[in-house]
Amino acid sequence: MSCGKHHGRDENCVCDAVEKILAEQEAVEEQCPTGCYSNLLSPTVTGKDTIPFLLFDKKGGLFSTFGNVGGFADDSQCFESIFFRAERVCDCCATLSILRPVDVHGDTLSVCHPCDPDFFGLEKTDFCIEVDLSCFSAIQCLSPELVDRPAPHKEKKHHG
Repeated sequence: MSCGKHHGRDENCVCDAVEKILAEQEAVEEQCPTGCYSNLLSPTVTGKDTIPFLLFDKKGGLFSTFGNVGGFADDSQCFESIFFRAERVCDCCATLSILRPVDVHGDTLSVCHPCDPDFFGLEKTDFCIEVDLSCFSAIQCLSPELVDRPAPHKEKKHHG
């Protein structure tokens, strides 16, 4: 898996960022929720162990992939996603899990743009992809609050 020139290990900021994201996720899983560890995932927010992110190719386009191709898992449909979670990194090659985009009702969406008006949140999946992080020019971290985001409560109108 090569994307052209191989620079020195210290010259890949995307690889470094994904390694730091992975370290932050692992720190939350290992640290006491009341500890003083300062990280991207607030240790006071329980259940948040994912820093979702976007990857951009060398031309500035969003990287996307597909999950549940064929619709075999969880009685769910195939979906396209641009959202990822770091699972493992070794020598700038990473295993990323594909985060499933959902609407406000929790229904699966295919999302090719982060500002899609139907996009509401993300769900973790077991669908993974192996990538060469040196193939990307930029990474954008997103709010951990997007993962397993609770649907807003709508107030009932009282007629009277």
